Amino acid sequence: MTVPIESERDDGDAMSDEEEDEEQVRAPAAVQHFTEAERAARGKAARAEVPRASHSVLESIPDRDSVGVLDEQATSRVPDLVPIRYGRMLVSAFTFYRGAAAIMARDLVSTPRAGLKVQLCGDAHLSNFGGFASPERSLVFDLNDFDETLPGPFEWDVKRLAASFEIAGRDRNFSDAERRTAVLSVLRAYRESMRNFATMANLELWYSRLDAERIMAAITVQADKKRAKAADRSLAKARSKDSMKAFTKLTEMVDGAPRIVSDAPLIVPLRDLAARTEGRDMEEEIRELLRAYRRTLQYDRRLLLEEFRYADLAHKVVGVGSVGTRAWIMLLLGKDDGDPLFLQVKEAQASVLEPHLGRSEFRNSGRRVVEGQRMMQAASDIFLGWIRSPKGVDGVARDFYVRQLWDWKSSVDLDAISPGGLELYGQACGWTLARAHARSGDRIAIASYLGKSDVFDRAVAEFAIAYADFNERDYAALRKAVESGRITAKEGA
Repeated sequence: MTVPIESERDDGDAMSDEEEDEEQVRAPAAVQHFTEAERAARGKAARAEVPRASHSVLESIPDRDSVGVLDEQATSRVPDLVPIRYGRMLVSAFTFYRGAAAIMARDLVSTPRAGLKVQLCGDAHLSNFGGFASPERSLVFDLNDFDETLPGPFEWDVKRLAASFEIAGRDRNFSDAERRTAVLSVLRAYRESMRNFATMANLELWYSRLDAERIMAAITVQADKKRAKAADRSLAKARSKDSMKAFTKLTEMVDGAPRIVSDAPLIVPLRDLAARTEGRDMEEEIRELLRAYRRTLQYDRRLLLEEFRYADLAHKVVGVGSVGTRAWIMLLLGKDDGDPLFLQVKEAQASVLEPHLGRSEFRNSGRRVVEGQRMMQAASDIFLGWIRSPKGVDGVARDFYVRQLWDWKSSVDLDAISPGGLELYGQACGWTLARAHARSGDRIAIASYLGKSDVFDRAVAEFAIAYADFNERDYAALRKAVESGRITAKEGA
């Protein structure tokens, strides 16, 4: 049985109390417009208060318990999946870093801040950049994970990105010189790009984007012929990674209708969970949630979504740091059973930055993610929206954001990348992060603060080395916690 998405084309629907509160928060306020000279002066003044060389500082925290931070996060996650998260973090020091955004957020609190705020990604490590399809169906390169997004000091994203290159280089056994070259390529690209964005007209900046195919082509020049061909195949594969590919891989026919396959505990269809809900009308709840989600889309995209009908839903384990949060995949069908649309419905909890930078202005964490993503990306998924489930399968209200499951998704192959390729990739990531920050922060003040010299670059490169050492100790601490029985990890899942 399929459940149609009922039409709701009347925009006069009354908003909930929460929606009204959020609209009040976002109500237009008077905006001050400073001259370029005043904005540049602000950046230079920040240098006097927070010297650029000071960003090398990383203070050790007494009684530092990184495993305790992860344990605290686990309390809000699906208990049965937490061991899978730990198992994935234990693959390497780099995969540990991918799941340790909360640990680094705590460590960054005591580091110098210039007082120049932007919309932060919150988890800007190198694996959270990649290619995906723009609404115009071109393959663009951009940030692609915003679970932790929040306004904050620009340095935090820069330091997390730089440290990720140092850690990834160690994981590949690159030399000290090769790692430093890659890290400095990130920082130089960020600084020089920010200075370039500071000279741009507002609209010119807003429309700036990177073509993913050009980046991958440049990286493959640094590889041997075998790896270059592999990269070409990867791009072709990315273009085929869409809802139809997901449909082929993730569905089977059940009683003459397509349904999501079961692969517990990584994929668990709703039909397998329904027995635990004590007879609740899950399909009616799904209809209500789809209507609520649809109202967060642009009008033309609401109409497009109405062309699809609900077919199935399943819980799916995703990522590394996200494992244990509630993530669902939803199958919708269009003109017939061969016209699929797969959506990912992913839980949004409070950002790991909020304990240190203050609560988001958005009460719905799903909306926080969506608004941050729209601000930072050059082009966002046409089905990007948010939702609040008043009573989930476990009876607890939760926030979610929604996007397409696969839409030409691609990422760099770190297992095959050369030192030269990592350097080029660093340039692309540095440019992209600068563009994202320039859209939301005072790009002229930040550019003025960074300046023409490489003082900031060298300081953050030193920070990256120190933080990679921290990360290795934290990784070892997690291994020790598993060996002692303090925590349980399920490796290989």
